[in-house]
Amino acid sequence: MPSSNKDKITEAVSCCRDEIVEFTSKLVSIPTENPPGRAYKECIQVIAEKLAEIGITHEIIEVPSTSDNPYPRYCLLAFWGKGEKTLYFHGHYDVVPASDKSQFSPYVKNECLYGRGSSDMKGGLAAMIYAVKALVDCGLEPSSGIGLVFVPDEETGGLLGSQHLINNGLLGKDGAGMIMPEPTSGVIWNANRGALSMRITVKGRPAHVGLHYEGVNAFEGMVKTVNALGELKKEIETRKTDYSIQPDSARNSVLLIGGVCQGGINFNVVPGECSFTIDRRINPEENLETEKGRILDLFKIIKKQGVDLSVEIMQEGESAASPESDVFAKTLVQSTKLITGEKPSFELCPGLLETRFYVKEGVPAYAYGPGELSVSHGPDEYVEVERILECTSIYALTAIGLSIT
Repeated sequence: MPSSNKDKITEAVSCCRDEIVEFTSKLVSIPTENPPGRAYKECIQVIAEKLAEIGITHEIIEVPSTSDNPYPRYCLLAFWGKGEKTLYFHGHYDVVPASDKSQFSPYVKNECLYGRGSSDMKGGLAAMIYAVKALVDCGLEPSSGIGLVFVPDEETGGLLGSQHLINNGLLGKDGAGMIMPEPTSGVIWNANRGALSMRITVKGRPAHVGLHYEGVNAFEGMVKTVNALGELKKEIETRKTDYSIQPDSARNSVLLIGGVCQGGINFNVVPGECSFTIDRRINPEENLETEKGRILDLFKIIKKQGVDLSVEIMQEGESAASPESDVFAKTLVQSTKLITGEKPSFELCPGLLETRFYVKEGVPAYAYGPGELSVSHGPDEYVEVERILECTSIYALTAIGLSIT
């Protein structure tokens, strides 16, 4: 990879520094909270306008609304360059709800841009777009084309975003590789856990406390269910992944019980209904369908013991992994080292990643972005401006390096 390409790209990115900060700030100011899915159209139009300004052709795809999601959803696909293969930059523009609406008033302090979504992942979206602009400005066109993919609903599983594109044959076609600018804290995520999130509702029969014998206590049924899950949890959390992840305790497989708990109407009424959630995070060595079956079989046993319960699957996604030895992975590592001076390590993402959609299509997919996971989704979310610029250069250099490799 000629050093002159590195110099050209970093200079082009440096010249756009103020423009990149301004564009990122504009994205952060749009309250694309999910749920429920607000301001999606406004955000996708801002992205489309920027792509048109650079000279990148694009298509906006409206996803049909559902009764569960009445807010319109929009995906955007853009392509630049030529080639039989395509390098994909893939990002989501939805953010988790803000703890304070002031989070949508971005500001820069101590060379950090603060605001909801700055780290996860609107700083990364700017890096994706300006990586292509840097290539355009430098007159560098990779042998692989570049595809820019912007999706909603990643924060709630991707059903009306990436999954919609997959269902319609629009994701990852002829892919040479994929980068997703998640807040990876300086490492490359080459694997992710699967996820199975459920809401369990236990039905009883309400009654006045004085006539408690006429009621059926849903809370007691819930406790019985939770106790059974607790025994399963003990076994699950003895398993460890062989993928690298820090600290060592993070290698354990996960079953979280009771993220959300609801039930009852008053202290003097037998509760007629109680519900709680579970979140099963599955290591790459485990099988989603097997683990799902174990939980559902447990619920069948509990129902036979007289507990009236129903199950709603809220989120379901498979684990996925791409090899460290892939030529695209090596190119990303080389580009990162050239820009930052440090060789990044590979790690397992502790959660679910949309890289899984590309891996399923046979495309090597990795996450590497400017943000820090530790501040993402938090009240003081921020991204370092310098890291946005570095990632912009890394993405552009990876595209060129992939051509040379």
